[in-house]
Amino acid sequence: MGIALPAVLFFLLDLHTVSQFLTIAASTFLIWGVADLFASILERPRLHDRTPGGALREDWERRRTED
Repeated sequence: MGIALPAVLFFLLDLHTVSQFLTIAASTFLIWGVADLFASILERPRLHDRTPGGALREDWERRRTED
């Protein structure tokens, strides 16, 4: 999938040079990494049994005591 998606985009967009292919591949890799990061963040149950305000307050206090 890591090679197929940039290749498909390269041909569908009717691009012609190697640098264009490498640009598509690099941006696809970057987007894939960011999507994976967001998925890992959303997977954590940070607000389990807490309100958003309470969670922010607890995180702020925890970070203040860690310093």
